[in-house]
Amino acid sequence: MKIMRLVCVMLLAVWSVTAGAQVEPVGKDRVAIGGYDVVAYFKNEKAVKGSPGITATYNQVIYYFATPANRDEFVKQPQNYLPQYDGYCALAVGAQNKKVSINPETFKVTDGKLYLFYNGKLPFSGAQFNSLEPWSKDEDNLIKKANANWPALKASKRR
Repeated sequence: MKIMRLVCVMLLAVWSVTAGAQVEPVGKDRVAIGGYDVVAYFKNEKAVKGSPGITATYNQVIYYFATPANRDEFVKQPQNYLPQYDGYCALAVGAQNKKVSINPETFKVTDGKLYLFYNGKLPFSGAQFNSLEPWSKDEDNLIKKANANWPALKASKRR
């Protein structure tokens, strides 16, 4: 019985990690990017979880930061740190003209701009897919397509 309980706990832990991998760019709680620090993508060149105790609000969205210094930098010039396409998957915006959730740990900074990507299991096939990989193979073209698609897509509801 103890072994079965342990297996169930382990499966629940694995499911929780994989289920939480994809997030909406802005959650129902109005927190951006699952609580990751947008300044850290630039300064640390890695995804860093922010703290609910170190926040700033911009355009009614709450941003978490790992340090007060990162928060202060954001407050001075938030436009410099906001993700492209309101944080939706850059590949989906460029290649499919769709709004798709992202994995905050899958990102790229190009020419001073933050791009976020889907990285998880595909809904129907269950196959693992990291959208940063195809993006990197045709980035210049996909940025042009995404920039062209975004104005109309931004105004639309998620599909």
